[in-house]
Amino acid sequence: MPEDRFFKMAAGRLSFRNITALAPMVRVGTLPMRLLALDYGADVVYCEELIDIKMAQCHRVVNEVLHTVDFVAPDDRVVFRTCEKEKGRVVFQMGTADPDRALTVARLVEKDVAAVDVNMGCPKEYSTKGGMGAALLSDPDKIEAILRKLVSGVSIPVTCKIRILPSLEETIRLVQRIERTGVTAVAVHGRLKEERQRHPLHCDYIQAVARAVSIPVIANGGSLDLVKTNADIEEFRRATGASSVMLARAAMWNPSVFASQGPLPVEGVMEEYLKYAIEFDNHAFNTKYCLCQMLRDKVESPLGKQLQAAQSSAEISAAYGLQEFYQQTQERLQTRRAALQSGSEPDRPVVDGDLTTMAVKFERREYPPQITPKMFLLEWSRKEKLEPPLYQMVQRSQDRGFQATVTVAGKKYRSSLWEKSKKFAEQAAAVVCLRVLEIPEGRVGEEESGLVCKRKRDGKTNGTAEQDSSKKQHVSAEKQPETQTPKTPVVANGDSRRADTTPEQL
Repeated sequence: MPEDRFFKMAAGRLSFRNITALAPMVRVGTLPMRLLALDYGADVVYCEELIDIKMAQCHRVVNEVLHTVDFVAPDDRVVFRTCEKEKGRVVFQMGTADPDRALTVARLVEKDVAAVDVNMGCPKEYSTKGGMGAALLSDPDKIEAILRKLVSGVSIPVTCKIRILPSLEETIRLVQRIERTGVTAVAVHGRLKEERQRHPLHCDYIQAVARAVSIPVIANGGSLDLVKTNADIEEFRRATGASSVMLARAAMWNPSVFASQGPLPVEGVMEEYLKYAIEFDNHAFNTKYCLCQMLRDKVESPLGKQLQAAQSSAEISAAYGLQEFYQQTQERLQTRRAALQSGSEPDRPVVDGDLTTMAVKFERREYPPQITPKMFLLEWSRKEKLEPPLYQMVQRSQDRGFQATVTVAGKKYRSSLWEKSKKFAEQAAAVVCLRVLEIPEGRVGEEESGLVCKRKRDGKTNGTAEQDSSKKQHVSAEKQPETQTPKTPVVANGDSRRADTTPEQL
């Protein structure tokens, strides 16, 4: 990167002038691809479009195991993951049609990204059906309201990405209106919203827009015909008269196109991508999807068939001969995870809305043989004439760990630590609830509370109250799956899209 450009980025605010960027791409622009693009020479990287409604439900979590910042949905899916390495150069793109919701999301991520971008060009139904993406092009008033709200509401640069309108005059008027909102830059895909990649790119429109405004214009849409090598990037820049260039499919097929001698042999590029995916615990199906895009016409080769058959990160690693790297990484992460758990403080609750979490591990030896925290919590709920505690379970894929959330009197309680079994996870959640509410939990040496009668303590009942409750409350065991093991990519993918959805290069 030229020295003057580095200085602009390091000075605090990201510059969009004279840059080459990785475009936002559905299911492709997750953390491993963004980091790889930066390694090969991209100046700026965009995440995939993430929908405002789903992002607004997320909470920010510092992941001390992976050294990342995760934005986690209520069902514990990681919708967006970022890290220090890309902090000053990653742009968060959102899909939105509501100024207030857009500001809520922008403020949520503001401290962890370099800029926020509004998608105003995606023509696909999953974006337009909610009035987002290219649907905004027919509502300039809403475009202006969203951008003004963001520009005045956050401290980082705000940009947007559009497609051209039917006439050059309309396109210029729209971009000039966008400029007046105070945005830092605008990316222009030189096709109409009805056009697809097979249609020629209208470089003359991008050129006219670049001349009509003073903010940086980022040219996009040239991957198929105009940009195949790194040398083509500068030619595309000159052909459009734009300040900067954004690459989508050319980078998806081989992110080393950003390298000065790129693209490099894709076999080595795929291995580097996979190493990042392993290191940052990328979801296996998302990893597989991105690798298949790089394989392109070799997807039916022996390697391609082995990749398509893989169902886990371990199996993908084996296909590429990276078993040892995968195993060493897993051991390192497990060591880090264990160290964090052993050094955690279990008596400090964290409240986030109606959810309270504590770092609690359930230790069976701390309780008499016939007594459990779940039993105490159930008896206390009955005594207080409350609904029985309701337990919900999730399971994470990397180590098959379990985490439970218990709802009591409309409040939720959860241990931030993961357990090796469903039963232990539920007991840990019960312990959190009991400790927060300052209710006895039945530990050895604890003063008699009267919550559990002597017959239950001595194990003389035919079935514990806890077991009875489980039959009533745990309908998920018989009627629906208790654990969440998604079949489609969920990491850093904020909305549900079909597995065969192709990335839209806006």
